[in-house]
Amino acid sequence: MGSGGLFAQQIVYPPLQNVVQLAANGTVEVQQDLLSISMNTTRDGADAAVVQSQLKTAIDAALTEARKVAQPGQLDVRTGNFSLYPRYGRDGKSIGWQGSAELVLEGRDFARISSTAGKIQTLTVGSVSFGLSREQRTKVEADAQGIAIERFKARATEIARGFGFGGYTLREVNVSANDQGFVPRPRVMAMEAKASIADAPVPVEAGKTSVVVTVSGSVQLK
Repeated sequence: MGSGGLFAQQIVYPPLQNVVQLAANGTVEVQQDLLSISMNTTRDGADAAVVQSQLKTAIDAALTEARKVAQPGQLDVRTGNFSLYPRYGRDGKSIGWQGSAELVLEGRDFARISSTAGKIQTLTVGSVSFGLSREQRTKVEADAQGIAIERFKARATEIARGFGFGGYTLREVNVSANDQGFVPRPRVMAMEAKASIADAPVPVEAGKTSVVVTVSGSVQLK
């Protein structure tokens, strides 16, 4: 029997020629329009049930206050981390329980959020963060993508002409986007602000962030 059928025919592809890898970025700076304030509290005691009940009472009171002015997209309210764990002495024996609870106020209405945070008396401010809303991020990414694509095309044309070619064809392309996301304020600053203003609005001031879209890939010079 012939053995030729037992071996697959090897296909040899010619080496790629006149192919260039390149990348271009598009950057748009934009004002952050999303505020997130994390509020929390801790409790400790000898009885786990008592500690848990105290945390629940604190969160329930905060939720009641926040829900009075909650509005989708403008002020969204959600609970965060809730933990309860035993504390141990030097001898390894349990000496009590400690727990913590968190409430998050988030949205685009900075005045409403900061005012609500100032009115909540059962929790303290843990952190203040700024970011971009989904609508803002989508719009800005589209702008940055357009810039990146035009720069990619201009760069490809420049390279082709530099090597004496009349133009190019696109072989493959990848598009990726990123931004700084939430920018947190230091916890100590937030706690000091809460302690000094009682039920007044928590002072907040958003900054700017840069949204960067990268277009990368390869072109065939022709």
